[in-house]
Amino acid sequence: MTRRLVTVFGASGFIGRHVVRRFAAKGWVVRAAVRDPIAAEFLKPMGDVGQVNPVRADINDPTAVAAAVSGAQVVINLVGILYERGRSSFEAVHVDGAAHVAAAAKAAGVARYVHVSALGADKASESAYARTKAAGEEAVTQAFPGATIIRPSVVFGPEDNFFNRFAALARLSPVLPVYTADGFKPEMQDNGLPTVNLFGSGGCTFQPVYVGDVAEAILRSAETPKLAGKVYELGGPRRYSLKEIMELVVAETGRKRLLVPLPFFVARIQAAVLKYLPNPPLTPDQVKLLRVDNVVRGGKPGLADMGIVPTAAEAILPTYLARYRDPVPYAVAQRG
Repeated sequence: MTRRLVTVFGASGFIGRHVVRRFAAKGWVVRAAVRDPIAAEFLKPMGDVGQVNPVRADINDPTAVAAAVSGAQVVINLVGILYERGRSSFEAVHVDGAAHVAAAAKAAGVARYVHVSALGADKASESAYARTKAAGEEAVTQAFPGATIIRPSVVFGPEDNFFNRFAALARLSPVLPVYTADGFKPEMQDNGLPTVNLFGSGGCTFQPVYVGDVAEAILRSAETPKLAGKVYELGGPRRYSLKEIMELVVAETGRKRLLVPLPFFVARIQAAVLKYLPNPPLTPDQVKLLRVDNVVRGGKPGLADMGIVPTAAEAILPTYLARYRDPVPYAVAQRG
């Protein structure tokens, strides 16, 4: 019996490793298309001997892409960037690279193509990230009609760059920022006395989705004919303001930290400096994203339409944020 072959671009990334594990568990042979096959060797134990095979493939190298998709029944593109560096621009990765992979998959006779975009992809957005994600979707559907588009909200899990980043900041800093567009407004209390609402609505709203649910959605869209060829918006079971996200981080790390409301002009100043760091925690483009809620708005199918019950953040965060806890109070509590 011929084993099914799936090519996963971006297989060594955060979402990619979970996708590889899911497909390998279902008996697929996985061709892990990555920039550095040696660094991706950790993927091999996710399957049987010879089942997971890292190969070198830059999505902007048509020859390498064509070789990577050859013989595959399913191709998945997970490649994306959060900030630009050198030749790795949003346009090059999200649009040109996505078009190369989709066109190569179509030319190779691939049966199913799954492209992972982002919730909030919008050609009219102020953010270059969101605009190029939308343009990438358009390029993919033109090159591969019938492609499945997955738009996840902020994805969380053990290797995420969201909760982990805030938890690391909580370990180093006595304060955590909450960027708000409607804070610092005078209001009247129920007793008739004036007050100031510092946080407003608590900043932009997120609907974090568990990486395991995203990986399962990708697997099902590839294996189930009736789920293919649609645009899915994936969000978790609950929406959180940025303030509530920070409160979750404080609770799970057990660190007493002061939440400080900051207007967006402060965020822009910070981003103008931080963008020069090797791995910037905030960029001007990300500040633009923070002004728009990142939630499922309806009108598109989602996890429920795939038969997937979304996993709550509160059920998963304790499994990996505990490492950020202060070891001294924890040791005292254990002795007590």
